[in-house]
Amino acid sequence: MKHPVDVHVGKRVRQRRWMIGMTQQQLAEQVGIKFQQIQKYETGMNRISASRLWDISKALDVPISFFFEGLEGADRSDTAAGDILADKEALELVKAYYAIPEPQRKRLFELARVLSESSAA
Repeated sequence: MKHPVDVHVGKRVRQRRWMIGMTQQQLAEQVGIKFQQIQKYETGMNRISASRLWDISKALDVPISFFFEGLEGADRSDTAAGDILADKEALELVKAYYAIPEPQRKRLFELARVLSESSAA
């Protein structure tokens, strides 16, 4: 039986891999395993050991804490981030966002924040 934490961590691996445009095969090669193992990790079928999670975090260029963000919702079948990144248009938007150089990306983020705050008022 899949543990909700393993499912959540696997979803976060998949989301980050998608965001940076990396294939399962590319991630597997960087970590030194077969792509089928990445598939099992991403579905939560197999647990990711601490040392393997360390390797994955380095390959995906995120801190280990990234995989546990939003965990309080892991017992629910759908999380907001999972729903958003399942949408093809949202995924393309996220990829495009991360393709923008960091200084401009920060300004775009601040603009989006200001616009969303003004529309909520």
